[in-house]
Amino acid sequence: MMNVHARLAAAALILASIAACSPEAEKAAVPAAPAPAAVQNPDIHAFRIGALEAVALRDGEIVLANKAGDSPWADTAAARAALTAAGQPGDSIHLSVQPLLVRDGERLVLIDAGAGGRMGTQNKLVASLRAAGVDPSQVTDVLISHAHGDHVGGLAGADGSLTFPGAAIRISAPEWEYMKAGAARAGESALLTAVTPRVQPFAPGAQVTPSIKAVALDGHTPGHAGYEIASGTDRLLYIGDALHSSVISVQRPDWINAWDTDAAAAVATRQGLLERGASGSQRIYGVHFPFPGLGRFQRRDEGFVWAAEP
Repeated sequence: MMNVHARLAAAALILASIAACSPEAEKAAVPAAPAPAAVQNPDIHAFRIGALEAVALRDGEIVLANKAGDSPWADTAAARAALTAAGQPGDSIHLSVQPLLVRDGERLVLIDAGAGGRMGTQNKLVASLRAAGVDPSQVTDVLISHAHGDHVGGLAGADGSLTFPGAAIRISAPEWEYMKAGAARAGESALLTAVTPRVQPFAPGAQVTPSIKAVALDGHTPGHAGYEIASGTDRLLYIGDALHSSVISVQRPDWINAWDTDAAAAVATRQGLLERGASGSQRIYGVHFPFPGLGRFQRRDEGFVWAAEP
């Protein structure tokens, strides 16, 4: 087995290998297979979206008791039955946290910034990023799906210093207004002060990088956005918190989730994503699904299930 240094060196080559390529050269390039050494690291998972290089980065895990007041789903008995039928613990809800790194031409794009140790998470993002051969200072863009702590908490340290000092922080304009209004109320004034000079709001549905387009996924927060990453005919949809659990959210999209600001819109968004995803075999990245969060929705009986990539 490779030693740690050899694995990290190989992982570094994954992203560095196309750093100097122009977008035109990327389109013409024949994708190489992901390096096996990177896959062996438990906190990173390298894969491709067409000619684009991508890495799932483990930040940690949120674990909630499946009981009233902790779970966002009111019917805890039915949730327990669904979880155990899927081979998961029924007395707790496990939500992985894994931001996504994408090399888009000369840009090094991070989608969401993790929790920064909030919500009982392990604060692994920076270490995972370095295991993939990237220093936080090299990140050029951070795309935020929405302003909840497990997605923006990792933008700055406890001392107020920016984790990704050279990056533009891109967030939908409605979500930025929501974040500004709620920061003080949530005790996050220091985080807001740190990130404000770097924030570049965009209109919903904007093309935010050459290969990444924002997709409005209504209901969870006022400006919640997913991101469609495209290369040639290949597509990957980063769904943010449109769906949280790979079991409950997928199998029972009609259940109200207490974390959603607009429950009816969130239900419609979940149902639409599942319907379109299963019909078109859309490749999905679930930031809270079991690591590394890659897979597809499939029809089963009268509903849907999550099919993780092997």
